[in-house]
Amino acid sequence: MKIEDYGIIGNCRSSALVSKYGSIDWCCLPDFDSPSVFASLLDDEQGGYFGFSLKGDYSVTQAYINNTNILRTTFISSDSSFEVIDFMPIYRTDEQNYYNAPEIYRIFRIKKGKPLIRIEYFPMLNYARPTKGFTDSDFIKHITTEGRYESVYLYSDLPPELILGADYFILERDCFFCITYNQKLIKASYNRAYLEYQRTKVYWMNWSNRTPTFNLYQKEILRSALILKLSIFDKSGAIVAAPTTSLPEAIGETRNWDYRFCWIRDSSMVIKTFLQIGHTNSARKFQRFILNVNQGKQEDIRIMYGIRGEKNLEEEIIGHLKGYMNSPPVRKGNAAFLQKQNDIYGVLIDAIWVSLQKFPSTLDTSEELWTFVRSMVAVVTKQWMKPDKGIWEIRGPDRHFVYSRLMSWVAVDRAVKIAGMFGKDQYADEWGEIAQNIRENILSEGWDEETGAFVQYYGSKDLDASNLLMEEFGLIEADDPRYVSTVLKTKELLTRNGFMFRYINEDDFGKPTGSFILCNFWLVNSLYKTGYQKEAQELFENTLSAANHLGLLSEHV
Repeated sequence: MKIEDYGIIGNCRSSALVSKYGSIDWCCLPDFDSPSVFASLLDDEQGGYFGFSLKGDYSVTQAYINNTNILRTTFISSDSSFEVIDFMPIYRTDEQNYYNAPEIYRIFRIKKGKPLIRIEYFPMLNYARPTKGFTDSDFIKHITTEGRYESVYLYSDLPPELILGADYFILERDCFFCITYNQKLIKASYNRAYLEYQRTKVYWMNWSNRTPTFNLYQKEILRSALILKLSIFDKSGAIVAAPTTSLPEAIGETRNWDYRFCWIRDSSMVIKTFLQIGHTNSARKFQRFILNVNQGKQEDIRIMYGIRGEKNLEEEIIGHLKGYMNSPPVRKGNAAFLQKQNDIYGVLIDAIWVSLQKFPSTLDTSEELWTFVRSMVAVVTKQWMKPDKGIWEIRGPDRHFVYSRLMSWVAVDRAVKIAGMFGKDQYADEWGEIAQNIRENILSEGWDEETGAFVQYYGSKDLDASNLLMEEFGLIEADDPRYVSTVLKTKELLTRNGFMFRYINEDDFGKPTGSFILCNFWLVNSLYKTGYQKEAQELFENTLSAANHLGLLSEHV
């Protein structure tokens, strides 16, 4: 199954990938970064999955229930039809608390006839380590038999022999399944499953209702917002970059990493988006997460953390899994946590600046935040002239990346504005001089006259899509000839058939072979602001055309 054939469900604790044919092929429990329960996404032979087979010729459609992260997959044949509703429960229990247990509900509802079906329930725990199952009076339990102990329970109103048997049977009535990391204390039943469904549906619909309505592209905007919300780890406020590991940038390549962690850059961009659309609670939680993992007056911050604030994310290869579409290795952990990337301070302080504008009433109680900003500016002041790995985490030599310098400038520039809000004029004056020095350095060293563009790193002739953000962050005006030229050169050299690469020069893994969807949207914004509105509109529509049947966009195309 290709990655574009999947939808995602989740509850701000973990998530699962459901194929357009109704098979759950990836899920980690109890949390986003836990060992997998189903992993056929990474090994279709031994990874484990929860699907079913049907007798007869069925047409299949799949869609999200409006304004929710609940999936409905509908099966229709000439003489029978039914639907499968998949969700992970999340709802409010009181004014302060939410219920989001590590479990998946599957509700089968018959619309017509009596489908002939075979259940295929094969959990393979802890990244497909040896697993065995047994039945109890009211559940089926699977446990690992080697290595770290893991277990998972399945509750259903179908008899165990029908679930674990190899034969087809007639599905004569509606039924439910609950895959859960924890043994249930409240008796599982169809009515209970349906109640969880209704509670979860209300939660997502209420959340969607608090999202602004836009005249254009409302459907696409809301779906994007819902997916971003799903990616928040509610316990800490951290945001996972992705709920999966080891999906390669291109089939057969080894650029495949574990992204079930919180990147400061990515998360800050998400939080800034939430602030812009009025979802302030998520921004507050992430801000608290950052302050919690960087306690005291230490003058450093990591590029990424575990979703509970872990700082050691040691990388490990899981050799017995063959990888997505035979693209090994499968990795757990990410060695990039050791890298130095100077751009993270800029996106983070920019998000803090936006949040303070949204919550001016918090200025009187923001001493901790002010101390944090001062500490980050101290780091930027010391290291903005030093080379680093850059935004794309290139595992090669450190270089003076233009984007890293840009974000160093953003960090100090926003800190100047924050100092002004707190009435700290002395800091504002001092930092203002530093910001001006960084800006002048970028404009003189980052521009290459022969290329006619701002380049990837000082002394390079190569282009980088991240430089399109120079105007967005305010370093340069949209009508500046140097910026206009950079936009047009970037479009000319980095796009293929309407899709844009981050860069095309060879790195430590060779030449990139996949475009990067985020860069398409950067280019749309840049073209629009530089006067190429028609081209921007066409590029935007072309980018949306890459979405799958559920309106979801992958990182790479």
